[in-house]
Amino acid sequence: MRIKKIGLMILGLMMGAVVPAFAQGTAADTGDTAWVLMSAALVLLMTPGLAFFYGGLVRKKNMLSVLMQCFFLMCLITVQWVLVGYTLSFGPDIKGWIGSLAWAGLNGVGQEPYADYSATIPHQAFMVFQLMFAIITPGLILGAFAERMKFSAFCVFSLIWATLVYNPVCHWVWAVGGFIRMSGALDFAGGTVVHINAGVAALAAALVLGRRKGYPAKMSPPHNLPFAVLGAGLLWFGWFGFNAGSALGANGLAANAFVVTHVCAAAAGLTWAILDWKFNAHPTMLGKITGAVGGLVAITPAAGFVSALDAIWIGIGVSVICYFAVAYLKPKLGYDDSLDAFGVHGIGGIWGALATGLWANKAVNPAGANGLFYGNPELLLIQLKAVVITIVYSFIVSFVILKIIDLVMGLRVSEREERIGLDLSQHRESAYTLLD
Repeated sequence: MRIKKIGLMILGLMMGAVVPAFAQGTAADTGDTAWVLMSAALVLLMTPGLAFFYGGLVRKKNMLSVLMQCFFLMCLITVQWVLVGYTLSFGPDIKGWIGSLAWAGLNGVGQEPYADYSATIPHQAFMVFQLMFAIITPGLILGAFAERMKFSAFCVFSLIWATLVYNPVCHWVWAVGGFIRMSGALDFAGGTVVHINAGVAALAAALVLGRRKGYPAKMSPPHNLPFAVLGAGLLWFGWFGFNAGSALGANGLAANAFVVTHVCAAAAGLTWAILDWKFNAHPTMLGKITGAVGGLVAITPAAGFVSALDAIWIGIGVSVICYFAVAYLKPKLGYDDSLDAFGVHGIGGIWGALATGLWANKAVNPAGANGLFYGNPELLLIQLKAVVITIVYSFIVSFVILKIIDLVMGLRVSEREERIGLDLSQHRESAYTLLD
């Protein structure tokens, strides 16, 4: 009997050694975990939303190609993130520049919390939430080269760009030890990591690929504006997960981020409609949704640091700046940013990052900092440095990647394929069936 008791004790100790941490009672909070997982799902929904937003704006012969590109990224970037993307972005820091390969293949990324990033949620929940950001960021870039890039080149570019541009910048800004984070720069949900990064890469792509055939004289209006409106609505809806989910908990900070996200988008959409009314005699649906998306972009870095009243000013500012950039600056410079990825995401992201340096308020988030309008001009300078570093790095590396791919396999479809449309020339499918 005594031997049996000893044996059971040993067995119990052995079992205790292999019981997962979550079963032993950890600091994981069920409410926080549920909110972050739901937010991850909302952010994933933004990619199909982006597909319909962009797809509705191109010509009908290219609709399916945009859908394909967006949905393909959901698969490609997921695999890249699991294998190396997450560890390069958030893995143990190497001198402030990149994460080590310690978490390659999600090694050690388990169901228990990880104090540095996910103190009240499973490490895997944080990982998958960040994955959704990694998916949509290269998706934003395709707005600049829509209707003219080979699908094969798109796949190669997206994979290399995610590894050499997105992952390092993500580490610099968000990871423990990242040098931009250590400088005191604030980016609550991705104004620098996502929007400036993608927007500047979009400008590089537009310059390398050149204009679409017939641009601007023979360009058709959006082929399906209701699809674009649907996409904008899905983006607005998903953005609540994007920004409020970045609080990483079901708490007051998430509530603030939710409120200011909506307020800024509303203010920006209203402002763009008024500008359209003033300068074009009519408020347009296209302008309305463009303004709203611009407001969502601008509030992204500031969502966890500013009040609702200040969010109105950020929304007004982004529409004024982006409106004139799209309506006047782009035609004057002559580059063909097909769907204004740089004009809205790049310029809007820059404004949002700098606006954080103006309106950030520690009364909203004690873990943040005060901006210029709350007595701390130094934060604006810090934000400006982060913006400049991201612009320079993203543009140069993106430009080089595109040039190398162009030399090796070619970036652009032939003139005949462009005339036929990418739906048929790249995928042998069509978004629409025409009946006699």
